[in-house]
Amino acid sequence: MSTATVESINTEILALQNRIKELKVSKQDASAEVNSMKALKEQLKTLTKDQEANGGGSGSNFTLKTPKGTIDHKPEAALLRKKIFSTLEGIFLKHDASTIDTPVFELKEILAGKYGEDSKLIYDLSDQGGELCSLRYDLTVPFARYVAMNGITSMKRYHIGKVYRRDQPVMTKGRMREFYQCDIDIAGTCDPMVYDSEILKILCEALTALDIGQYTVKLNHRKILDGIFQLAGVPADKTRSISSAVDKLDKLPWADVKKEMTVEKGLDEQVADKIGQYVGLKGPGMEVLEKLKLDGDLMAIPLAKQGISDMEILFRYLKVYKVLDKMSFDMSLARGLDYYTGIIYEAIHESSAPPSKSVNPPVPANASASSSKPVKTSKNAIINEDGIDESTVGVGSIAAGGRYDNLVGMFAESAGKKMNEQVPCVGVSVGVERVYSIMESRRKATQEKVRGKETEVFVLGLGGVELEKRMEVATLLWDNGIKTSFSPKVNPKPPAQWKQADDDSIPYVLILAPKEYAEGKVRVKAQLGKDQVGAEDNKGEEVPLDNVVAYLKEKLGRS
Repeated sequence: MSTATVESINTEILALQNRIKELKVSKQDASAEVNSMKALKEQLKTLTKDQEANGGGSGSNFTLKTPKGTIDHKPEAALLRKKIFSTLEGIFLKHDASTIDTPVFELKEILAGKYGEDSKLIYDLSDQGGELCSLRYDLTVPFARYVAMNGITSMKRYHIGKVYRRDQPVMTKGRMREFYQCDIDIAGTCDPMVYDSEILKILCEALTALDIGQYTVKLNHRKILDGIFQLAGVPADKTRSISSAVDKLDKLPWADVKKEMTVEKGLDEQVADKIGQYVGLKGPGMEVLEKLKLDGDLMAIPLAKQGISDMEILFRYLKVYKVLDKMSFDMSLARGLDYYTGIIYEAIHESSAPPSKSVNPPVPANASASSSKPVKTSKNAIINEDGIDESTVGVGSIAAGGRYDNLVGMFAESAGKKMNEQVPCVGVSVGVERVYSIMESRRKATQEKVRGKETEVFVLGLGGVELEKRMEVATLLWDNGIKTSFSPKVNPKPPAQWKQADDDSIPYVLILAPKEYAEGKVRVKAQLGKDQVGAEDNKGEEVPLDNVVAYLKEKLGRS
């Protein structure tokens, strides 16, 4: 087989992909094109195998791309993520947390049965040396495993790392198959809602510090939800699957959710209707709480009564922490993960949900009722590489978490370890990619330039100042912790040096001119950028070389 044959098939596939997207946008049938593309892919697979069998593997054609749902982070993106991590880490440390690290893969049995219907999204690995493993789905289960394995009874920990999910990706919205999470969890006993309220305080501090705009934290309590299911008559063995259906109310209308409950999951229609009387209730915390407390039937369910009592305490503490106004008590929030036992929450942003959905309080906080606008028409649809109309798909929650009191004990029991006391836990996870997606959208809207480096000073030589002198000054700055760069050329032209400083948006240029340098002086110029007002008049300031480190540190805001 010739290389040209492979190239021609790849070209045909690409053309078909584009054609399929066009047909989907215009709501036309694309089944014939889809079938043709499948046939071409099978043909390409066969030809590639033949070539490898004939010893041509090393020179064969292949698609040079990252796997579906993954992405390379260019310097600008990596630097912004680093700032996100640094911001979150600073807040976690302020709240007395320590950090750990765990493997990116766990034994398959550790992850099995912990994620409800989402378990199908776990990446399983092939048998490597007699152990069945899976890539970690989140950072919570590995933390619980760590606590149980080490016999820990009290710990406040944060963890920043990658997790993996076989989800349907929407790349521009931060929905990916490999992505970072930033978690903080507190393990150990406390009086009711003390740790829970602090976690929510930390979450609000984090999202405010990230400056992503208005957000709302949706709250609910698993015991209240389970109490509603008891009152409605949901069979015990259907509780978690019905809970998973309720959790889709932020994306689907009640009619669709009810259909899933009754038609797909076999729930009696009257039972579903009873659930429907409650799960549409949402609003400011104390308002919803008062409505629930006045419901005699619900208050007669001990489980629900306990959950309502917890929420009353929680709202009191959140008021002290000055974050109660960020909360929405939302009875439709269920969180599909099986391990939650108490309070559950999700943080959402104005880009979190499809345009037709809204929350109470609204996001942004000052949004009017008119913000609940219809979804875009097909002619305005934004079709991504996977054929998804992104105008109807939100980013999803930007952070989520809850209380999970039994997970550590479950691991300890299954391992045959006896723990003298239960180790309840509560925590929250911030979705870095979704936060990044929001920050990047805001940056593009303001046309703010993004840096790919943190370089603070560029050492620029004029009039034939030799490379060694630039090296010497750069060494002086490096040795004092100042991020510095200079041209690698022996005799660089000034315009090329200025361009390098401009291209990298380096804030200060340290100029070495022969006469001034001979007198032990340099000139430091703040780089406004050649297109900015005042750039021509900015000649910089003459500074003695002996004092340049202190001068630059002051300018850079360091002691």
